[in-house]
Amino acid sequence: MGINVEVIPKKNEDLTRMIKRFIKKCKKENFLREVVDRKTYKKPSDVRRLKKIRRKRMAQKLNREQQKKSN
Repeated sequence: MGINVEVIPKKNEDLTRMIKRFIKKCKKENFLREVVDRKTYKKPSDVRRLKKIRRKRMAQKLNREQQKKSN
């Protein structure tokens, strides 16, 4: 896996706030997606297909954001 998510408590920070920061970092690193993906075996062709679909979605999202900025 190789993902080390570390949250250092800030001065006078509440424990619940620190947990929220930890969860946010995990989501940003796609930690949960990787755990779910590793539960079952996926054929290499399926992995490539899913990566292609994710790249396409990300490109579409970036295009929409660029169009919103230009308008």
